[in-house]
Amino acid sequence: MPIEPRLSARDFDPEVMRLFDQYVHGRIDRRGFLEGAARHAPIGVTAAMLLEALNPRFAEAQQVKPDDARLVARFVEIDSPAGYGKVRGYLVKRKDAAGKLPGVLVVHENRGLNPHIEDVTRRVALENFVAFAPDALFPLGGYPGDEDKARAAFAKLDQVKTREDFAAAAEWLRALGDVGPRVGVVGFCYGGAMSNLLAVRLPWLAAAVPFYGGSQPTADAAKIKAALMIHNAEKDDWVNTGAAAYEQALKAAGVRLQAFSYPGTQHGFNNDTTPRYDEPAARLAWQRTVAFFNAQLRT
Repeated sequence: MPIEPRLSARDFDPEVMRLFDQYVHGRIDRRGFLEGAARHAPIGVTAAMLLEALNPRFAEAQQVKPDDARLVARFVEIDSPAGYGKVRGYLVKRKDAAGKLPGVLVVHENRGLNPHIEDVTRRVALENFVAFAPDALFPLGGYPGDEDKARAAFAKLDQVKTREDFAAAAEWLRALGDVGPRVGVVGFCYGGAMSNLLAVRLPWLAAAVPFYGGSQPTADAAKIKAALMIHNAEKDDWVNTGAAAYEQALKAAGVRLQAFSYPGTQHGFNNDTTPRYDEPAARLAWQRTVAFFNAQLRT
């Protein structure tokens, strides 16, 4: 198997993909991945080569450049008294925006505000939303520019404070002068779980779109006032363990819910920087997400 820049999950042994999922979520370390993957590597390919092929390629996947002339983008710091004190985030909107626009909070995976999530934030803004992406790693110096270092730093966060930081970020976005009248949240992996949490925490939240994120306790479903659109991967044992019960609880509580599972996809299928990316599923999920936000936030 040649190691090329644009491989897909189908080019790897399923056990290698399972090990990689454990690695990116901190359930095994780099050595654990390499030792396990070595047993499933094709002839002539080392475990290190497999890991290099699976790691993100931010520049190759970038869809919207940071200096895109259609956008106004800047980093801002906001107060978070109940969290770490300060939150830094990436604020983006269209340059030709007129009047107030709906706000969308964008929540990253478990590596902080990396170049991929910055790109996703710009994509959201181009759809004519005010997009704001906080960096949970800001109290520890921000995204360090290395995915392994970012994961290690993420594990050191006090999640009680971090949850408060994201709630403060949502409140700040809601109060921003050029945002209104409604705000939604979209998140991926860790950010998907945070989207579910914010739907429970914030009764004013209009819409939440978790991509392959951990569920909230089923008892909390009745607290949700937001409309939810859930995107899950078919091959995602960790998230799917609680997904069905959560969706049943949401429906029983009368939550406005749309839930999708994308056949043949891996956890992370929307992240176009790695081979787990599934273009047809990601394109469909994104179209559904934009249409959902348009319906829920602009009406």
